[in-house]
Amino acid sequence: MAEPRTRRRTKIGRVRIGLNVVVQVVLILFLAAMVNSLAFKHYKRWDFSRDQKYALSDKTKRFLDTLKGKMRITVFFSPNTPITADLQNLLTEYQYAGKGKIDVEQIDPERSLSRAKELFDKYKVVTDESLLVLDYDGRNKTVKASEMADVDQSGMAIGEGPRVAAFKGEQAITSAMIDLVEGKKKTLAYVMGHKEPALSAPTSPVSLLKTFIENENIKFQELNLLDQPAIPADINAVMIIGPQYDFSDREMQVLRDFWDKQGRILVFVDPAANTPRLRAFLDELGVKVNDDRLMVFVRTGIQELALTRDVQAHFLGDSPVTKRLADVRAIFVGGTASLTLDPNRGRAVNIRLEPLIQAEKGYFAETDYNSDNQVKLQADAQKAADVPLTIAASAEKGGSVDARVQVNSSRLVAVSNATFVQDNAIMQDQAALDFVSGAVNWLLSREQLIGIAPKIPKPLTFSLDPEGLRRLRWILLALMPLIPAAIGTVVWWQRRV
Repeated sequence: MAEPRTRRRTKIGRVRIGLNVVVQVVLILFLAAMVNSLAFKHYKRWDFSRDQKYALSDKTKRFLDTLKGKMRITVFFSPNTPITADLQNLLTEYQYAGKGKIDVEQIDPERSLSRAKELFDKYKVVTDESLLVLDYDGRNKTVKASEMADVDQSGMAIGEGPRVAAFKGEQAITSAMIDLVEGKKKTLAYVMGHKEPALSAPTSPVSLLKTFIENENIKFQELNLLDQPAIPADINAVMIIGPQYDFSDREMQVLRDFWDKQGRILVFVDPAANTPRLRAFLDELGVKVNDDRLMVFVRTGIQELALTRDVQAHFLGDSPVTKRLADVRAIFVGGTASLTLDPNRGRAVNIRLEPLIQAEKGYFAETDYNSDNQVKLQADAQKAADVPLTIAASAEKGGSVDARVQVNSSRLVAVSNATFVQDNAIMQDQAALDFVSGAVNWLLSREQLIGIAPKIPKPLTFSLDPEGLRRLRWILLALMPLIPAAIGTVVWWQRRV
């Protein structure tokens, strides 16, 4: 009677073991699927490349975080377009940063003819150029391939293909996205009539600045104050760059009225120009442009000193204008005057003043700046007080100290150097574009968009002095052949033994 019971127990034990194994396999598969699903939805990406070609700027990421709805991007690019691969990689970064708010559809117009024709008719596309279409909330905008890259075709004459000299995809795409989301562009007026740098001339010294501001989704137009009884209501801010002649009393009254009505003003003063009325207006707001020039003596030898009038300065990080540029250094070529901020005068009219840029230590403000007497200038430098010299400042009337609180206010940014934003300076120092971006976006109450500027590609170069070339030659001709020879000799010796 005992044997049947033993067999029954053995059979039941095997069934339990089998069920246990099945349950364990199912649990393992379930855990693997769950981990895979979580990893697919929640992951982190890092860019360790040298130039970070596709890394999105903080401005683009902050903008994508503000999107309320879906942004659909339809790409009409043929495979032979030089920037096809670059664009695909960049859009992948947009999708990742958009967190599900960016949908991308890739269409080859040479193969998917029916789908391409359907969307061409929908978006009223009339060009054969490769492009992408952004669609948001019933509005759409096209971005052409020519707007996303500078292509060098100089090698085609000798049989070479076109070469991408600069990829500007993020600039073009983010600008188009801002245009769609905001709906209407804000207007920045460029004051003319006082021999400011021409805006529409083919060789304008501010052509890069104009292109950059327009890429910020801002309408940039000329404004002559003599023709206007008041600044038009559709103008959100005005920009004044290096006027060589002073404003008339009537023009200054128009400018003051604009300021009193929560106007926004960006001023780059030329210290060499005689503009007493414009300077008096700034002085009323607590920003005084001093009649001096910043300079420094640099030691070039054991006992030799050279006088330098180009100013090396750093940006302060306390203001939203320069927060992203904190402690960054920049060169201000040409003449630069010092600014004196009068907080008492500012408080009397409810104006809050903040320094934005200060010269590095060692610079002094010379009032006799036309003198060539090196002994006198050195003596003035030694007598100068070691105090920070401000060359750019902001003024806000009626604003809140808390940047999170948005209220209507008058805003002004003043810089005591007019060449800082001209093409010859911008091409050498990208910090100028970053500063203009911060200043313009702060003036237009778009603080969340501060912090991006076009990337200027920097080629990787190697330079060797004659000694370095001599060492490289010995490494290539002697050391590298000796290594396999030595290894072969050791192997031969071991086999011989």
